[in-house]
Formats: sequence, structure tokens, C-alpha cells
Amino acid sequence: MTTSFAETKTGLRLGLASLAVTGCVAAVLAFGLPVRAEDTNPVLAKVNGSEIRQSDVALAEEELGPSLAQMDPATKKDNVLAFLIDMKIVAKAAEDKKVENSEDFKKRLAFTRNRLLMDSLLASEGKAATTDEAMKKVYEEAAKQISGEQEVHARHILVETEDEAKAIKAELAKGADFAELAKKKSKDPGASDGGDLGFFTKEQMVPEFSTVAFALEPGKISDPVKSQFGWHVIKVEEKRSRKAPDFDQVRGQIETYVTRKAQADYVAKLREAAKVERMDKPAEPAAKPEAKTEAKPEAAKPAETKKK
Repeated sequence: MTTSFAETKTGLRLGLASLAVTGCVAAVLAFGLPVRAEDTNPVLAKVNGSEIRQSDVALAEEELGPSLAQMDPATKKDNVLAFLIDMKIVAKAAEDKKVENSEDFKKRLAFTRNRLLMDSLLASEGKAATTDEAMKKVYEEAAKQISGEQEVHARHILVETEDEAKAIKAELAKGADFAELAKKKSKDPGASDGGDLGFFTKEQMVPEFSTVAFALEPGKISDPVKSQFGWHVIKVEEKRSRKAPDFDQVRGQIETYVTRKAQADYVAKLREAAKVERMDKPAEPAAKPEAKTEAKPEAAKPAETKKK
């Protein structure tokens, strides 16, 4: 790391000593100044001689999380530092009272230690699994399932009764604007957008609605359709084959999926190797050994691949 220096005003005459210093400065600029570790992790406070450093504040911010979300950086830092100061003061008082010798404290300490060990190891396993190669593989497999699936862009007007739906269909037949009618008469939350539902796949809507919407041609309006929500009049705006979003758009979601799957697989692997005894439940009866049969080549099937 090269340390920059502020310019200083000098006189017109430079002595030999100044030239010697200039030579030293040049050497320092050429090779860089070493940075002491404590410079990047300064002491922010001392409590009875015990130091609180910047790294302690960063760790506390991470742990306290949501409770600090609404604070600006300066207020957050001040509050966290005050919390750490109080914590050290109270912790020392607890030590003086030998609180750590109580059974309750020992149990809580053991639980916290195990939880921290678990979280740290799983975080490490998850991080190791989220390689670009692994995430691209998940993306490509998901993209294959998504691409080509049909989507419909539709609007609808939702009312309570069939008679209301029929009256709306009659108004539309006379030339009424669908979006304006939806704003005035639909009870659906999306009425303010003219009943616009955007693009959706068949599985994203209730069957009664989807069946009609996917059967309609773009620009056509349906007869009244009943669902659990009431009576719908549907207008299909457009149809298209669904395309997978770009990798960068869903990278965060894929990273979360790969991380959690790796962690779950790791825990399952450890569980298989561990001897677990549940004292709160009766032991499960041992499975009866199956009669051995000679496998026939023609009966063999390829192993199914688990979908992610």
C-alpha cells in the first residue's frame, strides 16, 4: 500500500539535510509504507482498561441486525459502541458475582457455543458450494424447464354475481373500454390498473380461470367465469412462450438456493453417519429383510434424477 503525503510549502533554499530527507521520502514512495494492523482496527473505547475495537463494533452490528436497520451510520455506530460499553461493564459485574458458575449459565453457554460452531461450519460449506460452475448448472437446468412454457397476458373484471358479469359483458359488446370498466366495477385489488394481471402461466391461476384464459385468442373477451373469488370477465391481451430471465437477474436467488441445498445435504450426510437415539419416541421396528431375487437385465431402469 502506498501512503500519500500532503504537500508542504518549502522555502527557496534547501539544505543538505532536506535533500537527505527527500531521498528517504522517495525510497518510501517507491516501496510503500507498512501498515500496522491496529491502524485498520482502531481502539474506539476502553472500559476499565479493556479495549473495544472497530472489529468488535462490526461484529455487534452483524449480530444486532434488524434493530439497527432504521439508523443512519453515525447513530448506528454510536449506539452499538454504547451497547458494547454497557455489556462489558455488566459482564464484569456478572463475573464478580460468579454468574458463570450457575447451571443455567453453563447450559446456555454450551447451547450458544454449539449454535455458533454449527453456523460457522454451515456458512463455510455453503460458501464453498456457490461456485460459478455450480450456479450456472442450476440456472441451465431451471431454464430448460421454463423455456417454451406458454404465458398469457390478460385483464379481468371481478364481480359478486353472474348477473353483474353478464351486464359487464353486454357493455363491452357495445364498445365500452375494458380497462376503464375494470377501474369502475371490479372488486379485484388490481382494478386501479385496469384489471391488468400481467403475464402468468397456467399453474399460477385457479383452474377455472386458467382454462378459459388459455383457450381465448388475443383480443377476445370471455363469457362470465365463476371461481372461488366470484365472477370474472376475462380479456386476453397477448400470448407468448416463456423465456428464462438472464442469469444476472436471478443470480442472488440461485446463490441462496445452492447455499441452502449444500448445507442441507451436508447436514443429511452427517446425520446418516451419526448414531441418533430418540428417547421421546418408541423405537421403530427393524425392517424385515426382503427376499433376494435375481435381477433381470431387461427389468433394469436408469436411476431417476432429483429435480432441483
